[in-house]
Amino acid sequence: MRPTQHLTTYAPKMAWTLSARQRLSVLIYHQVLKEPDPMRPGEITTPQFDWQMGLLARHANVLPLPEALHRVQDGTLPPRAACVTFDDGYQDNYLNALPVLKQWGIPATFFIATGFVGTGIMFNDSIIEAIRRCPKCTLDLGDANLGAHHLDNWKARHTAASSLIQQVKHAPPKTRAQQVDMIVRYSGVSLHTESRLMMDATQIRELQAAGMTIGAHTRTHPILSQLQADMAHEEIKGSRADLEGILQTPIEVFAYPNGKPNHDYARRDCELVQAAGFKYAVSTSPGAASSRMDPFQVPRFTPWDRTDARFLMRLAVNARRAGTLAS
Repeated sequence: MRPTQHLTTYAPKMAWTLSARQRLSVLIYHQVLKEPDPMRPGEITTPQFDWQMGLLARHANVLPLPEALHRVQDGTLPPRAACVTFDDGYQDNYLNALPVLKQWGIPATFFIATGFVGTGIMFNDSIIEAIRRCPKCTLDLGDANLGAHHLDNWKARHTAASSLIQQVKHAPPKTRAQQVDMIVRYSGVSLHTESRLMMDATQIRELQAAGMTIGAHTRTHPILSQLQADMAHEEIKGSRADLEGILQTPIEVFAYPNGKPNHDYARRDCELVQAAGFKYAVSTSPGAASSRMDPFQVPRFTPWDRTDARFLMRLAVNARRAGTLAS
């Protein structure tokens, strides 16, 4: 490390050490792309991920999620403890992220939406790919009450896709599926030839064989708070059963789809997760886990920063937050 780099990272690292005693930072990722994608500008690329994992390997104590949460509870967590997690089950996690994780010796947890394993495509990806390929300059979805969207350039297409995803995300599953089908149909494209986006069962097994933890993320990625209790129970318990069938081992950890407390999931859903046999569940509420945590509402955050000092300082700031709980 160059002297200037050492001086730049010393203060943030010390701040993290002082603010994070017996507190666990859990990082969220979704995709790791080979190169930047104008339709997914928020997703990290392989070189960026490699840089972040290298930083964690040098400055953090990265633990498997179940072990880390157990050590939070029994008071044996090391300083600057962190976990790395991925949501949804994208194939690029296996192709691009796994080699980096293995290179740096970092364990990670992969939360899989089991209804898409192998050949499926999630609703948000259907929208993104439809807008990406749409040959029109304007997509009028007024008949579906979804507005008209300009598609003149990549920025406009990304804005359109993001708007449509937000409009349909919280609809009941049946309604959401109908809306997505209409978006794809009106775009004038076919997604049947879409290259596979999600991991298959063999790749999930290979993740586990490489020392990674596999967790459940429902079957079809619904917003649990929008479901009746019996449907939510089936999504939660069914995803655990699917993964245990693939891996022949108990699945202990769960991630709430979208994950915002009191919005995407409620206290009822925490109870359903516990009843389904999980030991821990994670949300997307920023903050760090401590001995006072609810084991079924572990906070997580996304590290957006792109310099060593800012990345470490973000961890320090996040470590002071407790996270929001569903009531």
